[in-house]
Amino acid sequence: MEELEALQERVEKLIELDEWGELREFFNDLNISDAAELIAEYPSYRLSFFQLLEFQRALAVFRVSDLSVQEALMKELPSAQLVNILNDLPPDDRTSLLGELHSNVVKELIKQLNPEERKVTLSLLGYPEGSVGRLMTPDYIDVEPEWTVEHVLAYIRDYGKNSETIDVLYVTDENGRLIDDLRIRDVLLVDPKLTKVQDLIDGRFISLHVNDDQKEVANVFQMNNRVALPVVDDTNVLLGIVTIDDVLWVVEEEYTEDIQRIGGTEALDEPYLDVSLLQLYKKRVVWLILLFVGELLTISAMSGFEDQIAKVVVLATFIPLIISSGGNSGSQAATLIIQAMALGEVSIEDWWRVMRRELFSGLFLGLTLCLLSFSVVSVWHFFTPTFGEHYLHIAAVVGVSLVGVVLWGSLMGSMLPLLLKRLGADPAASSTPFVATLVDVTGLIIYFSVAMMLLKGILL
Repeated sequence: MEELEALQERVEKLIELDEWGELREFFNDLNISDAAELIAEYPSYRLSFFQLLEFQRALAVFRVSDLSVQEALMKELPSAQLVNILNDLPPDDRTSLLGELHSNVVKELIKQLNPEERKVTLSLLGYPEGSVGRLMTPDYIDVEPEWTVEHVLAYIRDYGKNSETIDVLYVTDENGRLIDDLRIRDVLLVDPKLTKVQDLIDGRFISLHVNDDQKEVANVFQMNNRVALPVVDDTNVLLGIVTIDDVLWVVEEEYTEDIQRIGGTEALDEPYLDVSLLQLYKKRVVWLILLFVGELLTISAMSGFEDQIAKVVVLATFIPLIISSGGNSGSQAATLIIQAMALGEVSIEDWWRVMRRELFSGLFLGLTLCLLSFSVVSVWHFFTPTFGEHYLHIAAVVGVSLVGVVLWGSLMGSMLPLLLKRLGADPAASSTPFVATLVDVTGLIIYFSVAMMLLKGILL
């Protein structure tokens, strides 16, 4: 943050002095990420700053900028410069950008692409949204089994500049079917004249299917320690590759959506400050209405115990403590399970193991709060006899209720994500506010049921 502030001061000083030549040199010496941040920070100078950049640096800045900045630049850039940017964008980045725009805008932009890039773009856009096909790039190095390593190296020198990565080479047959993939180090460490590609292959490659879900790709990369993976169709024809940088973007996007859903809102399509108030309202209001209806059930539950509350008014004092403890334990469990499912550590088949663990965890946590509440009520009564002569009975009601509520909250918080996953819904939709609202209602029932059992004939 301090470094960005220093860069901003430098930019503002150069603008004040009208030193645009020095500004051009300054921007072209910056890291790509810093240049992108500065362009985003100064909307009124956005186009001017962007046009100071050399073409390849401008292209790199455009690639890493937020969607809102990209859209603004697309509106402000001269038509010729915009066409050059779109034509030189890597196919996967261009597809990702076009996938976020309105269909009418996409049609106009595709018309401006050169024939080769238009064909590639239409092909990638033809795959289902959220599939690996939308994520892949057709820019890769493929070689043939009978080539010598010397031939391969010459081929890389001629065509490697246009490839997304040369860290991995792909071996294909005459029909384009994938035979194997080779890391570049395997090629560089052998005799180039005497070694053929077929001498290096072992057939132990890992590939993605073009219709695979993007969400599952990160696990494949992580488990196999890859920087790029090939993408094939049903007949094993190599269609493209997916690189780790694209996967990291997907992971970040999925993580952001899950966090927003866990917080009790629909996922935002743009950065928070770029979302209009109307859109922000629409994203949040549905969940608030659902939670409001849920809290009405809490009122209904309380109204069913009006007589008990009237006879022992002190019971109402502990209602916030009881329901918040249950909600907190449920939220903890839900968050842990959702994260574990996202990382592939827990699946639906593990439901019994999860339930058993949460059963014991909830019990131990509830007993801890039980002992704590019993001690607090006892000490409180010693200094201020608020709870009357039956304070030990009140303490017992609160303590036993906490055991039941925390245990129930833990079970509900852990099982709801698994249930939603089983039903085909997003586990993150069992957000912590939703779990907390459900536990509020059941917590009140548990609390007053325990009170009626333990205080019957004494205070009730």
